[in-house]
Amino acid sequence: MTASAEKFTRQHLLEVRPWSSTLFSLRCTRDPGFRFSAGQFARLGVRKPSGSIVWRAYSMVSAPHDDYLEFFSIVVPEGEFTSELSRLQPGDELLVERQSYGFLTLDRFPEGRDLWLLATGTGVAPFLSMLQGLEVWQRFDRILLVYSARSSEELAYQDLLRELPAREYLEGLGEKLIYLPTLTREQAPGYLHGRLTTLIDNGELEQAAGVALDPAHSRIMLCGNPQMIEEGLALLKGRGMQLALTRRPGQIAVENYW
Repeated sequence: MTASAEKFTRQHLLEVRPWSSTLFSLRCTRDPGFRFSAGQFARLGVRKPSGSIVWRAYSMVSAPHDDYLEFFSIVVPEGEFTSELSRLQPGDELLVERQSYGFLTLDRFPEGRDLWLLATGTGVAPFLSMLQGLEVWQRFDRILLVYSARSSEELAYQDLLRELPAREYLEGLGEKLIYLPTLTREQAPGYLHGRLTTLIDNGELEQAAGVALDPAHSRIMLCGNPQMIEEGLALLKGRGMQLALTRRPGQIAVENYW
């Protein structure tokens, strides 16, 4: 099979950045023909010592206009894929399928005032991609990023989140961002404490944001572990919200990242 007929391209690592003992990001080259919308994911392949290829889905952290691809990963102990991925070094090969996937994109919501981005762990990746573009800042009056991790050291990309709102091309639109970092196993000043779904249920999240979660104005994206998504969906549906589908407008979009 020729390279042009293969379903994937061969890219090379440019940078590996560790965030903690179990979290890291990697940046690789990008094929000129690879297209995606902010919020979508790619299927990545790594070769095992046996020569076989293992594939997994990863959301892009990088923006659609970047000339590289960036991904955010956790190391799963003895994991067939992440154990191989975490060993890669700059210059090593990474396979990327030619097609991008996923529906956690801004076009799920034709209208809305407040955009809530609710993430646990590496599920923050697609939201970082959106925030590095211009569309999300132009479309919504307020953007609320709720990023939950076990401890403060597991909250990655804090440098990006600090400087992003002040980027010159946003021309002041960065003031729309309300960032609410949340910890589940550590209490520290400046952070919310508790499971994300608990904070929704008891009203602490809305109180901290100073913004109500309501069907008329709120558009909500959830990405992270399946339990959070399942519980979050149930809570939001209990408030009169529903999934946004192609055939039916709604207030909620989800991605089961793991």
